[in-house]
Amino acid sequence: MTYTETLDWMFAQLPMYQNKGKVAFNAKLDGIVSLARHLGNPHAKFKTIHIAGTNGKGSSSHMLASILQEAGYKVGLYTSPHLKDFRERIRINGKKASKKYVVDFIERNKSFLEENTFSFFEMTVGMAFSYFEDKKVDIAIVEVGLGGRLDSTNIIVPEVSLITNIGFDHTDMLGNTLPEIAGEKAGIIKKGIPVVISEFNGDTAPVFEKKAKSLNAPLVFAEDLSFPEYEIGLLGSYQRKNIKGVLAVIMQLKGFHISQENIVNGLKNVVENTGLMGRWQQIGSDPTIICDTAHNKEGLAIVLDQVKQQKSARLHFVIGFVKDKDLSGILPLFPKNATYYFCKPKINRGLDEKVLCESFTRQGFQGSSYSSVNKAFESAKKQAASNDFIYVGGSNFVVAEIL
Repeated sequence: MTYTETLDWMFAQLPMYQNKGKVAFNAKLDGIVSLARHLGNPHAKFKTIHIAGTNGKGSSSHMLASILQEAGYKVGLYTSPHLKDFRERIRINGKKASKKYVVDFIERNKSFLEENTFSFFEMTVGMAFSYFEDKKVDIAIVEVGLGGRLDSTNIIVPEVSLITNIGFDHTDMLGNTLPEIAGEKAGIIKKGIPVVISEFNGDTAPVFEKKAKSLNAPLVFAEDLSFPEYEIGLLGSYQRKNIKGVLAVIMQLKGFHISQENIVNGLKNVVENTGLMGRWQQIGSDPTIICDTAHNKEGLAIVLDQVKQQKSARLHFVIGFVKDKDLSGILPLFPKNATYYFCKPKINRGLDEKVLCESFTRQGFQGSSYSSVNKAFESAKKQAASNDFIYVGGSNFVVAEIL
């Protein structure tokens, strides 16, 4: 098979969460345990850092990878979802896995994969772990896909675990209260392994304290610690919330030599070192155009607060969402003194642009619906003056279409 045919085959095996939502969620670890065994348990042959959380886990993963790269280590990085290219999920020192590796891995294991009907995510995790073992990484940063306790990545025993924060997202699978959701994320805490919590929350702290105590795992609330101010190569002001967790993980990581200079350069060069996209990413000037993948209430609240601080003549929003998004909780976060361009991302789960438009305009927002993300984006660029500000977001998939 060609690379494109290989991806088509992977996407077709079982529903992808990205496209199908809850029906693709496989709430057990049997599949990945079986696949890992078939592959020779590659995850047991390199060191890892495991990262979960509602928001900030992708940015935190990339910051940690960048710091360790600056320290001279060979660093694997597994994240999801991808924006433009499947291979964004599997990197070493910022370089994506080769197309040949993807094709060869599937070809080599195809009969076993077909016999056992693994999910897309299980296959991808197995591929990443095999790649990191083959390439002999010094350490891999592994981002949880969804939740933690039953996520396919949760077969690793890391050097340190990091949980960034807890918010309301994927409540149909993870629970309807913050403590319930925290319980799922706390599933990555392992016996005797230090765990860092980036953001303190009075509702969820007892969940982490109880779990850590039961497993004799040292627990660190990063907000209790003091660190110097660092320049971060990621522009979003919200990255300040992530950075303490990242620095606390570096403090807990034993057996790796990381200097102050490595930290300074790692944080400053995150994008160059790791290829991170879609986090308060500027893609245009005159007018300023920013895209961001924030897509739940907590993430959007922080990003939109930064949008409102922009000193621009007028605001323009190109936005689209997925069907399972609770608009009633998100809608009040957006400013009314703006022009909106409503669109639907090109996936099955995309929320119809007319439904989205009606939900907003009924509440007094001004805007129109467009049949595609690109048409909405082009319209915003045509209507915006050079001193205006255009924001593109609401979903990973909207951002992916304009990058």
